[in-house]
Amino acid sequence: MKAVRIHEDGGPEVLRYEEAPDPQPRHGEVLVELHAASLNHLDVWVRKGLPSVPKPRILGADGAGIRTDTGERVVINPGLDHGDGRITVLGEHTDGTHAELVAVPAESVYPLPDDLSFEEAAAFPLVFETAYRMLVTKADLREGELVLVWGIGGGVATAALSIAKALGARVVATSSSDEKLARAAELGADLVANHATGDVVAAVKEAGGADVVVETVGEATWAASLGAARPGARVVVCGATTGPNPPANLHRIWWKQLTVHGSTMGTREDFEGAYELVKSGRARPVIDAVLPLAEIRGAHDRIEAGRQMGKIVLAIR
Repeated sequence: MKAVRIHEDGGPEVLRYEEAPDPQPRHGEVLVELHAASLNHLDVWVRKGLPSVPKPRILGADGAGIRTDTGERVVINPGLDHGDGRITVLGEHTDGTHAELVAVPAESVYPLPDDLSFEEAAAFPLVFETAYRMLVTKADLREGELVLVWGIGGGVATAALSIAKALGARVVATSSSDEKLARAAELGADLVANHATGDVVAAVKEAGGADVVVETVGEATWAASLGAARPGARVVVCGATTGPNPPANLHRIWWKQLTVHGSTMGTREDFEGAYELVKSGRARPVIDAVLPLAEIRGAHDRIEAGRQMGKIVLAIR
């Protein structure tokens, strides 16, 4: 089969579109003939060696295609919940979906309705599962609350916008790109703010303060996240793309009586909750571009430069 593999850590040049052995399903696994996959920042981190993984390794967490033993259209849950707090992820802990075939546990595949394309199905799993856990499981988001979402071009950010609006919340979206902010407003953002040229904290405070902050950026935004949060708010952290060690600003946490939640990926229940929103049409992924799997290096360049608005999907068949 054709697949994208890495044999060493490094930049996009280490991505090889090449022949690889067909996966052999083990007991309890099924084989999926992939029609579409998508790209996540996780693929960039793994490619760089953050963390370094055994090699050669096929990247990719998200995928949709045909289950070979039944002929069903399916989508794959990228996280395997071991029930003890451990969640392993396709493309990081095992070979992933940037290939023509993948073997996954039978319980990780879900039937795909006819009105969802393979491209849409491949675009939602990891980021929607992550955002659903942040907003619903951790923050217990309620109708009418205000959510601050940083960096609206990213996959988790666009998923958070979609899920928050589906649940009846209001959303403030930020970006350094006015073009992305205009697109966010089209997608339902109630307020947009340019974090490069404007004052996000002032804008959010004028709107009443954030009840929930979706924090994925870290050092560059942490102080502003705490400043924009209203008393009693919940700040949910799933990443730190600009660095994990900002000044803690503990006085804001105790003075405002904030709750800070850590959140990683999600459980089977989180995936199923997110998938129900997608299947019902209440929330849908935003697709930036659909590229052939062979153009994987260009896809990595695009996501690493932050040029995307939503998910980059890879067409496999």
